[in-house]
Amino acid sequence: MPPVYSSPYFQMDNPAILSLLRPNPGEKHRKSSSGGLLRMFKLFPMLTSGCKMVALLGRPKKPMLKDSATTGTIFGYRKGRVCLAIQDDPHCVPTFVIELPMLTSLLQKEMASDILRIALESETKTHKKKLLEEFVWAVYCNGRKMGYSIRRKQLSDDELHVVQLLRGVSMGAGVLPGPSEKETADGELTYMRARFERVVGSKDSEALYMINPDGAPGPELSIFFVRSH
Repeated sequence: MPPVYSSPYFQMDNPAILSLLRPNPGEKHRKSSSGGLLRMFKLFPMLTSGCKMVALLGRPKKPMLKDSATTGTIFGYRKGRVCLAIQDDPHCVPTFVIELPMLTSLLQKEMASDILRIALESETKTHKKKLLEEFVWAVYCNGRKMGYSIRRKQLSDDELHVVQLLRGVSMGAGVLPGPSEKETADGELTYMRARFERVVGSKDSEALYMINPDGAPGPELSIFFVRSH
């Protein structure tokens, strides 16, 4: 099967994920989205310590926030691991938080194609929980298996710090001040927050598609959740 998007690493053949994939946007559309949040996140290595927040300039070409949209945040220290938090609303406690088995620097490299797909697969056999209530997940990034992670039962101090700082922020990317007691050995705390369209394929599969801030068609970032049979 030919790749659905441009990433050379996308080789996942899980039928549940393939059923949720969207058509490949044309080259013109990919170029038009180059000013989006994903590009902003890739600029983090060039930000100086004096730059504590990056704002998105300009207005979207069309309304992008939906009442039913889900909030997703990717954050982590420059030299540390990346975390993913999902919220029904920026003011609410996250319904799903997980530390991904990959460094922030590696995630930025995977963004080189301007298309990022993160897939989380649960291998549980019971199916008694709702999909996002599962704890153990195999994590794939652009088709490559990165390792395993366990969903947080409780927020860590750093995760709670980020959630509190970003209360009321619907979308954006930048550098956040770390907790006062946190040493800076891992570098600055970076984040990218966006609104996502949630698509449920079945009780064992769903996807989050980032709503592009510039109104361009085709998601720059997609997150998939799948439970194997």
